[in-house]
Amino acid sequence: MSKILLKNIEIDSKSKDMLITDKHITKIADKIDSSEMQSDIDILDCSGKFALPSFINMHTHSAMSLMRGMEEDVAFEEWIQNIWRIEKNINKDFVYWGSKVAALEMIKTGTTCFNDQYWYSDKTREAALEMGIRPAISYVFLDQNNKSEAERQKEQCLEKYELSKKYHDDAIFSIAFHAIYSVSEELMIWASDFAKKHNLNLHIHLSETQKEVEDCKELHKGLSPVEYLDKLGILDHKTIAAHTLWLSDNDIRILGERNVNCVHNINSNTKLSSGYKFKYNELRDAGANICIGTDGCASSNNLDMLEAMKTSAIIQKAWRFDPKSMPINELIKAASSNGAKALGLNSGILAEGALADIQIIDTNSTFFLSPAKNIANFIYSAHSDCIDSLICNGRFVMKNRIVKGEEDIIREAKKMLKIIQTHN
Repeated sequence: MSKILLKNIEIDSKSKDMLITDKHITKIADKIDSSEMQSDIDILDCSGKFALPSFINMHTHSAMSLMRGMEEDVAFEEWIQNIWRIEKNINKDFVYWGSKVAALEMIKTGTTCFNDQYWYSDKTREAALEMGIRPAISYVFLDQNNKSEAERQKEQCLEKYELSKKYHDDAIFSIAFHAIYSVSEELMIWASDFAKKHNLNLHIHLSETQKEVEDCKELHKGLSPVEYLDKLGILDHKTIAAHTLWLSDNDIRILGERNVNCVHNINSNTKLSSGYKFKYNELRDAGANICIGTDGCASSNNLDMLEAMKTSAIIQKAWRFDPKSMPINELIKAASSNGAKALGLNSGILAEGALADIQIIDTNSTFFLSPAKNIANFIYSAHSDCIDSLICNGRFVMKNRIVKGEEDIIREAKKMLKIIQTHN
């Protein structure tokens, strides 16, 4: 039985002690006496530091960590065609080491769980678990209206699902289809039905661009992508819909009534010029569960959730002319507990009985030299390099900014770049 005792750590602006036993937070108190505990308990003096729930990145493509900067200054439609061309040359080793790099970057920036949609997902799962963080991986459907490819993918999905039954609780298996413009209607329905039958999440891209909406209306008698998928019976509380950017009032009503998990990816959306007016207030009030993601590094360039949080909030405030929009308490939930809710995890909160997924932030820097609350300075002033240590599932995955094997990961990942450089 492993134990960690965090002494003198600030939680909600108060100094506390926190005891972690195996995977869970077992006690939070003003003082916890360790004198009668087993000798191998790991005691960390956290004076000058505060705790937050670790981040949950609710939409990314982790292996794209090796593709950042490859397609710059192009619009979405050109970007995605070029990315698909590059991806024709990747293999399992590329995905494994790309996912290792992503896991390393996420650990360094406070993330312990990520919801991924990419090829060779078993290798992403393997890489993440070796790094000690929790992956939610997907079997991804993308048939481009090719019937034989659709049948092949169905068979492969069945195989992957059977293998997923052997997963431990440290990993989550989901179903995914790419988008309405890249997957046939028959296959989208099949994937959705399969997810519902086996009580799995369905991870999709939805209403990411204005063109996607216009094309859908032209093909489906005026229906928007949201209305189209709802007509097919696909949307429900297990749907994780990335982007949900171009929405009508009726779209928002549907997403709210179906309790869909909508993932905001501000850096990717703005960088690809897809848009910026994410309807946060409206979706929240309608009943949708709103989360934050970074998207993949080929479009967002990094996996830093702290950066994504700040950008999400300041752009909401700017386009609404409302400084109260996306306040700090809701911003933290969107980056942690809302993601945990979507994935069915008892995480994203600092409470007794919850999973011990915790980031420890060091306030010994210029960014915290004010009487303001530490959480405000963390989000709007500091950078993620002030995250001193990170705990996932009750174990340190980073301590004093040190992640085991960092140099080896970077060295091996560099070898994989040849695969895509040759074909770029």
